[in-house]
Amino acid sequence: MSELIFKQFDLTRSNFLKELNGLNPEIIDIQPQGFNNTIHWHIGHVLTSTEQFMFGFPNKSSNIPENYIALFGYGTKPADWQGDVPSLEQLTEQLKEQAARLKEIPASSLQQELKKPFLGLSTFGELANMAVYHEAYHLGQIHAMARVINK
Repeated sequence: MSELIFKQFDLTRSNFLKELNGLNPEIIDIQPQGFNNTIHWHIGHVLTSTEQFMFGFPNKSSNIPENYIALFGYGTKPADWQGDVPSLEQLTEQLKEQAARLKEIPASSLQQELKKPFLGLSTFGELANMAVYHEAYHLGQIHAMARVINK
């Protein structure tokens, strides 16, 4: 069963990166009517949220900058961005690097109890499953936004 979550991560991240590869970079900062954020925000949000869920970001061993929480954390929006915002290329490379680190997580850790339940989840494996679901949700948002913008 534990192999399944890692296969889901791999499949979802592969499709996420494929979607990014097909994007016109000129549309990533457009916020279409009816959407709360931009494609750029969704990309950074997936990277940041997965880092939080799977690696306890922010921490000293993280490979992404701490300011990503202010840029892409829950409840943030591009209208409030200040300072340097990473490019599509930079975020894409960080997503690839993160995918490699996800593959290094030992399957045995999925059984670990969380120090504190999160959204009704009590094990690291349940949290990992939530992270996959979360990424797939935002992949759908990116796909929908690109279709609306390109229409």
